[in-house]
Amino acid sequence: MTIRWKSIGLAAFAATLTISASYAQAAGVLTIGRREDSTTFDPIKTAQNIDNWVFSNVYDVLVRVDKTGTKLEPGLAESWTTSDDGLTYTFKIRDARFSDGTPLTAEDAVFSLLRIRDDEGSLWSDSYKVIDTAVATDPRTLTIKLKNPSAPFLSTLALPNASVISKAGMESLGADAYAERPIASGAFILEECRRGYRIILKKNPNFWQADRVKLDGVEWISVPDDNTRMLNVEAGELDAAIFVPFSRVEELKKDPNLNVLTDPSTREDHLLINHAHGDLGKREVRQALDMAIDKRAIVDAVTFGQGTIANSYIPRGALYHYADNLQRPYDPEKAKQMLADAGVSNLTLTYLLRAGDEVDEQTAVLIQQQLAKAGITANLQKVDPSQEWDMTVNGDYDISVNYWTNDILDPDQKTTFVLGHDSNNNYMTNYKSDAVKGLVAKARQELDPAKRAQMYFDLQKMAKQDVNWIDLYYSPYINVARKNVENFYQNPLGRFFLEDTVKNQ
Repeated sequence: MTIRWKSIGLAAFAATLTISASYAQAAGVLTIGRREDSTTFDPIKTAQNIDNWVFSNVYDVLVRVDKTGTKLEPGLAESWTTSDDGLTYTFKIRDARFSDGTPLTAEDAVFSLLRIRDDEGSLWSDSYKVIDTAVATDPRTLTIKLKNPSAPFLSTLALPNASVISKAGMESLGADAYAERPIASGAFILEECRRGYRIILKKNPNFWQADRVKLDGVEWISVPDDNTRMLNVEAGELDAAIFVPFSRVEELKKDPNLNVLTDPSTREDHLLINHAHGDLGKREVRQALDMAIDKRAIVDAVTFGQGTIANSYIPRGALYHYADNLQRPYDPEKAKQMLADAGVSNLTLTYLLRAGDEVDEQTAVLIQQQLAKAGITANLQKVDPSQEWDMTVNGDYDISVNYWTNDILDPDQKTTFVLGHDSNNNYMTNYKSDAVKGLVAKARQELDPAKRAQMYFDLQKMAKQDVNWIDLYYSPYINVARKNVENFYQNPLGRFFLEDTVKNQ
């Protein structure tokens, strides 16, 4: 999903400016600079990329997404079968152990799945309500029965938030203590968490693929300022950094000590519209807004050509993307006329904006200028990143740019969140269409791929017609690593394959 900034203290921020080179030089320890700080290691209690991307290498899942981000492959479940009616899944659990040396069994998988379904603190329960029963018929066999057929079910098992955790450990320690020092099922163990500054991981010797892991450890270091983070990598104080600003790509490519890495992603930046606010509830007004925004100018000026214009909430390259979806032309005069025809004049909007985000601020200024040509006033409201998300959730905005990266291969999850109007008011837009909602539910249960594809094509066309939000652009993941780092890779769903990364001396 989205990544949200988290504020850090002044002392921690100052510390990031002079990262000790000894960390970067430590044999086998990879240091990675990032903007944000982790919020939790309890997988069911977060929907933030910055958490999932870190604990994807601390926990393992039953079913994984491969490196290409296009297919599923075995994880802790080495194989599985599905009944003819699509209701019963039987998984064979591989011979694996947790980081404390205890066996990982089907009972742990049952506990993890029922916890994400039933725990009142779970942010993901809706996606797992389809599970009727989950039982361990023996230590190596997990049997799941669904309430009804579900095409995306296997994909949901690959969600990092559905990672397998230790039942005994969670019941003994309690959720809060487990989140502070989790018992790992993945490649690395959480050694230390210095809030607002550094996450220290070390290799898990009991990981079932321990021979695959080349690093001794990984350190995720919070450096909120984009420019400082890039300087740290250039100076050798960090081995790698994520979220390279578009404006720095060409310059960093010229540094002989660095590799700029552009990996395919499922990121889509879009303009959220609060349909519950006055004239924004009128479809014609939202269509006028779409026509008043010059996406090409945004792609060229903000992404320096790294992005491509978006035409759908399902990103290009993802399952069931509709390549021929409508793209409204940029026409501010026609947009102005559409507003007049809708009986709307002097439209004034509050544009909620994260302060300090270079790309967001550039985008906001461009959109403000473009809307003005259609007679629309957009007042920029800059707020601290720690406030912005809560304000968005509470609906304290008219328009605001946000972004989404897919969490699973199947389009059902994102479609449900943004069109099915049962989750967070359709991702804080308050968009509602009973016809769309019904088709979302129907597509979830359709097992014929061709019929299902057509349903998602129709949903993309309906969303564009209604302007649930305004699609802006797709862009790759852009990261940077020093030349002695190999296989620092992020798949389209955002997972870093740190079990394959090598740091040469």
